[in-house]
Amino acid sequence: MSRDAVPPPVRLGDYLPPDWLIDTVHLDVRLHPTASRIIARLAMRPNPEGREGSPIVLDGDELSLKSLTLDGVPLAGTAYVVTPTALTLLAPPQRALTLEIETVVNPSANTKLMGLYRSSGTYCTQCEAEGFRRITYFPDRPDVLAVYTTRIEAEREEAPVLLGNGNPVESGAVEGTSRHYAVWHDPWPKPCYLFALVGGRLDRITEDFVTATGKKVALGIYVEPGKTERAGYAMDALKRSMRWDEEVFGCEYDLDVFNIVAVADFNMGAMENKGLNIFNDKYVLASPQTATDADYANIEAIIAHEYFHNWTGNRITCRDWFQLCLKEGLTVFRDQEFSADARSRPVKRISDVRLLKGHQFPEDAGPLAHPVRPDSYREINNFYTATVYEKGAEVVRMLKTLLGDEGFRAGMDLYLDRHDGDAATVEDFLACFADANGVDLTQFALWYAQSGTPQVTVSGCWDEAGRSYTLDVVQTLAPTPGQSEKLPMVIPLAIGLVGPDGADMPLTPDDGSNAERGVLLVTQPRQSFVFRDIAQRPVPSLNRGFSAPVKLTTDMSTADLLFLARHDSDPFNRFDATQTIALSHLVQATAAARAGAALPAPDALVAALGATLEDGTLDPAFVAQALSIPSETDVAREIGEDVDPDAIHHARTTLRQAVSGALAPALAAIYARHAPAGIYSPDAASAGRRALRNTCLDLLAAGGTEESLARAQAHFEGADNMTDCFFALSVLAHAAPQAREAALAAFHERFREDPLVVDKWLALQAQIAEPQALERVRGLTQHPAFAWSNPNRVRALIGSFAGLNPTQFHRIDGAGHDLVADAVIDIDGRNPQLAARLLAAFKSWRSLEPVRRASAEAALRRVAEKPGLSPDASDIVGRSLG
Repeated sequence: MSRDAVPPPVRLGDYLPPDWLIDTVHLDVRLHPTASRIIARLAMRPNPEGREGSPIVLDGDELSLKSLTLDGVPLAGTAYVVTPTALTLLAPPQRALTLEIETVVNPSANTKLMGLYRSSGTYCTQCEAEGFRRITYFPDRPDVLAVYTTRIEAEREEAPVLLGNGNPVESGAVEGTSRHYAVWHDPWPKPCYLFALVGGRLDRITEDFVTATGKKVALGIYVEPGKTERAGYAMDALKRSMRWDEEVFGCEYDLDVFNIVAVADFNMGAMENKGLNIFNDKYVLASPQTATDADYANIEAIIAHEYFHNWTGNRITCRDWFQLCLKEGLTVFRDQEFSADARSRPVKRISDVRLLKGHQFPEDAGPLAHPVRPDSYREINNFYTATVYEKGAEVVRMLKTLLGDEGFRAGMDLYLDRHDGDAATVEDFLACFADANGVDLTQFALWYAQSGTPQVTVSGCWDEAGRSYTLDVVQTLAPTPGQSEKLPMVIPLAIGLVGPDGADMPLTPDDGSNAERGVLLVTQPRQSFVFRDIAQRPVPSLNRGFSAPVKLTTDMSTADLLFLARHDSDPFNRFDATQTIALSHLVQATAAARAGAALPAPDALVAALGATLEDGTLDPAFVAQALSIPSETDVAREIGEDVDPDAIHHARTTLRQAVSGALAPALAAIYARHAPAGIYSPDAASAGRRALRNTCLDLLAAGGTEESLARAQAHFEGADNMTDCFFALSVLAHAAPQAREAALAAFHERFREDPLVVDKWLALQAQIAEPQALERVRGLTQHPAFAWSNPNRVRALIGSFAGLNPTQFHRIDGAGHDLVADAVIDIDGRNPQLAARLLAAFKSWRSLEPVRRASAEAALRRVAEKPGLSPDASDIVGRSLG
């Protein structure tokens, strides 16, 4: 049985406690490729806070019910009702009872990759958000916490490795058969979405970790046979993240074992199941020959993220799925802090903000906008969004900015102590920080409730005679779907006043200007902040470190921005000043391109970039970020409406050519100076040097000279690591059509047996901004390396085309929109989550110019009209069109 196509909306305001609680769950899972049998024994009791005399209602999806007993007695058919979505016991005794349910599922046919399925012959599970109901009937909600004991049985030859949550209890042969079993027990109560099991032929690497209190934990990383040599970096990242969490948050691991399993078929990046994390293998496997520096950084961050969930997500979980940001946004903040400590904090902050602006800001500005904590949903799988994750992390970061390091740690300590073992809410979380610091966070809570990105406009005025400087601040928040009226937010605006000598001036605020620690507390629609003893005109450095996720508009001149790009002590704002100059130029150049006029000269940007190149004190990784020209998506976001992707592409290409020509000698010198020396290492300093060298290579090639393209070809042929090899291939693919095909063929021939590297090859070709891209993508869907059944392959090819090739996805003839719509329609019946995520590429369709806007709308309506459209895709397309 399968669930209804269009579920009714779920609303936060309708939340009721569960009518029945479950104390213990005993699962007996007998694995079989097409008929896995699950016997679930549930120790249940009425919830004193639930509705008296309620039936027992258990969720289900595509289950085959084989037997049902209550306290050991088979139930008559009149005692229960089975529907495609539920099993209901109509009149259970209102006391503690034991319910035993036997179901059968087909893991090999489970293409949705939710519940119990097979990945390359390995049995594995994915239960978040609502996958456990595809294993057995259960109250599949995060506020039902139970202690689990799981017996897993399988053919020894097929699945010699059997893993579950918690600690291993026993294992052995099943007498008289070729099968064996393992029993796992998790002593910590958890919701069913954290349940996991794995069975298969896997190799592993192992190490021990000794916690701060001397407890030894056995660590294991399981991979497909023959790939253990590529799991070492993931193990190193795991151990470092465990130690960091002890030192920074006081969080110690609480089981005897911690296992990670890498699988090839996975809808997400990874899953934090208690003691048994299951990962998309792209975020575990790495070697210098197959992984780029970005891959290593992602592995480090995602290993840490899933481990950090052990406390912020597992020990303290969500009361309901509306509180998803409580575990995800908080844990993203924690993994960002870990990576900042492990690498370059300024560079990490820049990359995080670029991700936020590139993915979350457009979400906030389009039809899919929703609050960090939504108040309703139809399909929870569609709310694993940049708003919940990245903006959720920014909200936590603002708490730290408001309260300071000590105040933030006090709030976190209280939260971890007060709610250990709870299913908590955002209100619970904020109350801990309010109580620990004696502050009122009522207005701050609007960050969780209101969607959209606040617009902050700041103007400055220096009073020479009065020796004072005034900042006038205006905040606005535009209407978003379902929210026409908005209240003013709490915006912590970190600032500095930079004097003519390039040094920060002392801040002496007038009474009431609340500029403690260099942070303006903006709480009203309009406010003025006055600083005394300002003898010379300063240049304001605003929203330092991107202290608040807002769109900032100022009255600063280009000269002021150039000054900050050279002198600001805040690395993020030094970077941002250059980006602001570049964006301003690109917006003007795009308008000129649309009008058929001459494009303006980029003199200011060339000056800013030249100054950055000349400053030998800067971190190479920072210089690489500063040299990056804003993406076409960045420019489209800045323009906001009536967007013409072709004009943006022309303006950006012309700008890169101009920068290349103006700065070629300096770029070539830096490229030569950062030639590799010694054996490849993924450490941050080495990665930063490679990033700068490769950025120089890219900008030089943008000039299109024979010398620059020959340099790129030599870089490609001489590379001894994937970072340099793939970056040079990318340069050739985009800038050297005459060399492209030979380079792509050579790369594929070398790495054709490695699916994760082939994904890079597919993704690169999908991003080539030329009219032939559409046919190239269509042709690659027929390539032996591509498989519609594997999410990684689909995301690499179709996802990259839709998300990273705006001129071709938004072709004027609509063919790009049709390609993605066709893919969604085809995939939806097999893997609804993947289809819905592809549909999200249309999130900014309303900002396009009229012809492209009409084409995108037509494609969305064609998807909406597909008979039997899944709830996942129906929800996205409905909100997109609504």
